[in-house]
Formats: sequence, structure tokens, C-alpha cells
Amino acid sequence: MRQIDLPLHSGKAPYWLLNRMKKLAEPIVALIISDFGELEFLRRISDPIFFQCFSNVLGFDWNSSGSTTVLTGVLKSVLNENEFGVKIAGGKGANAIKTPEEVEKLATEIKADAEKIIKFSRFAAKADNAALIDGYDLYHHAVFFSDKYMVVVQQGMNVETGMARRYHWNVYRNLPSLEDVHSGITAEKIEDFVVNLQSKVSRGARKVCVDVIRDGSFKKDYERLISIVKSKEGLEVPKKIDWRVVEKAYNLQPENFENLLMIKGIGKETIRALALISELIYSTEYDKKDPAKFCFAVGGKDGVPFPVRREIYDEVIKFMRETLKQAELGDFERKAALERLSRWKS
Repeated sequence: MRQIDLPLHSGKAPYWLLNRMKKLAEPIVALIISDFGELEFLRRISDPIFFQCFSNVLGFDWNSSGSTTVLTGVLKSVLNENEFGVKIAGGKGANAIKTPEEVEKLATEIKADAEKIIKFSRFAAKADNAALIDGYDLYHHAVFFSDKYMVVVQQGMNVETGMARRYHWNVYRNLPSLEDVHSGITAEKIEDFVVNLQSKVSRGARKVCVDVIRDGSFKKDYERLISIVKSKEGLEVPKKIDWRVVEKAYNLQPENFENLLMIKGIGKETIRALALISELIYSTEYDKKDPAKFCFAVGGKDGVPFPVRREIYDEVIKFMRETLKQAELGDFERKAALERLSRWKS
């Protein structure tokens, strides 16, 4: 078996390919949902390797950041325009902003709880933009949901390096707490400097962040932080603190970190300052380890891949091969899809 590298790079699919991908996707999606159920379909979407494999099987052969936007767009068309019990809201850029109104409409069709899904969607977006500070800003957000379950797939871009990474959340029935929420993160490289307040390791730091806001000591602690950081090489104090939002947070007295995070205006600069205060003033460290679980290649487009868990690939390939054999596809489409899948193994 050869190693498969899945780097994320810019890419654009032509319209003829998009139409072909939709034609192939519909019977595959229908088979998975009818034979294995809506929950299993969402679990598969939550799996970064299956997601990438599905994109390649449908004909998007470029291993790029476009895999996320293209496959999401294809699935959105297939699921939302047919009578499936799974729907998708959101997408890239302006489409991501429209997520709440799309959820409202689509949730009505399948009798799902729109309010819960919207809260989950906003929570996931805020969590990966502010509670995980890894140098990537979200530009693509999609929530997949049925009447009982929901999962988020979103992607961020590091503007300075031009690199992207995709965040896959676990499947949830209800709103989760913010701890180890990802089923996987695909990335080109492991980042050296990360503030990961989603980790179990950061449990104490999250509590300190909330306490600092609740007792009104943030401004005083921030001033102390500035003087401490001056003597530490390589550290920088976040400067874009909206003190009106901090005052609003103090007045709201958030009960936990999740409540604090969801306050409008609380962003990554404020959260990073709180994390530094937790570590440097209150001696409560946060997790600095990059949580990327599936890092397929390092460096640029021609970077050298390193080993990942091969049994995961084997399971995904077997599942997809059996699905293709059973799907109602023409002989040509089935053969072409199986040939693309065979490239994953030598």
C-alpha cells in the first residue's frame, strides 16, 4: 500500500466537472442513507479521510483546498434539492453568512430543531476561530444535519503562507461542551505556536479566563501582562482589545467558557490575552500543541508526506468500493470511479 498525501491547495472545478460530480454523488448518497442510515452518513462526513476520498471518487482529482468547497457545494445541491432527510446550510464566504437563514428554511422541511442547529453552527465557527488560535481564519463553514444529528465541516486559511486546513467536528445530537470536539483536522503542516483552549489540558486555563472576566480584573491583569511580556523574548501582547465588549462580558457574568466565547465581540485577541494572563500571572498553562490529527504533507505543493494510520484508509477504501458496486451507476461511471479509488492503493 502506498502512502497517500492529501495536501490542501487552491483549486477550481470547471462547470462540466461539477455537473458530472452531482450526477455521480446522488446515487452514492442515496445508497449510503438508505442502507446505513442518516447517522452513518453524517459520521462519514465527519471523517476527514472519507470526505477527501469521496471528493476524489467523484472526479475532483486535485488534492487542494478546493476539495472542501467543491464537495460541499456538490453535496449541498444533491441533498437540498432532493427528498433526503439530511440537509446542508452554509458554504464559502457569503454563503457561510447565510447559514442561519438557510437552516431555518431547511429545518422546517425535515422537522429539525432550527434554533439548536443554528446555535451549534455559530458555536463551531466561534470555537475554531477564537478558542483555537492556530494562524488560520475561517472562510468556509457548512453544517450538515438531520432531524436528530448535526456535524460541522469548515476550513480556514493562513493568508501569510497561503495554506489551508479543514476542521471536521464530531457528530452531535445536542450542543457539546468545548473539549476535544474534532474528529480530525487536515493540514499541510503542524504549527509551532498555537493557543488550544479546546483541549483537556486547557481545562484549568478556561476556568481562569472566565474568572478573570467575572471578577473584573481583566484590565488590571492585562497591564501586568504587558510588563511581564517585556522581559520575555518572542512573546507579544494582543493589542486589539475592545474594552466595551469586556465590560459587557463582565456585566453578563458568563457561567463558563462556552458562554464567554459566544458573547458577541469576544474574539481571538481577547481570548489570547486571557490565555496569556492565565499562564503568566496565575500559573495555569494552556495547551500549546497543534491538535491537527491528520497532517498529510509538510511544506509546499511538492512536500514529502509522512505516515498516517493506514487502517483508516483501508476501512474507507473498502466502504467506498462496496458502495460504488451497489450504487445505481452506469457501467462507465462505475468503472471510472473504481479506477480513481484504486489509485489510493498500489
